[in-house]
Amino acid sequence: MDIIRLCAWGYAALLGFVILTGYIPAFIDANDMIFGLFRRTWYADGLHLVSALWAAAAAMTSRRASELFFQLFGVFYFADGVLGLLTGSGYLDFGILINGVLNLPLSTRFFANAPHLGLGGVAILIGYLLAPRTRTAVHA
Repeated sequence: MDIIRLCAWGYAALLGFVILTGYIPAFIDANDMIFGLFRRTWYADGLHLVSALWAAAAAMTSRRASELFFQLFGVFYFADGVLGLLTGSGYLDFGILINGVLNLPLSTRFFANAPHLGLGGVAILIGYLLAPRTRTAVHA
């Protein structure tokens, strides 16, 4: 199987694990927060579930669908992380609309948004750098 499609399967599994962390007692603190940073919400679970299903559907469909997943997902998640880093609220979970700009310490904003910055950043690299470099090798 193609490396880009394998990466999409990896993202599907990783995003599924993100959902599961909210239901594993070892990851939940006394305030019912995941890792002390994230509140469990149905819309955050929904966002991650839709993202996991999108990654799995792309992986099952084709290399091109997987490339498009990484290109779009990467930009959406990375931009959400940047907004969260700057304002304390992201847009993918409607946080900026629900909570507005939050006065949080920089360290909290960084750690709360690092997952989206990381997932989005790596997805951008896969979609825009790795995919074109491996496309010619696959079709040669």
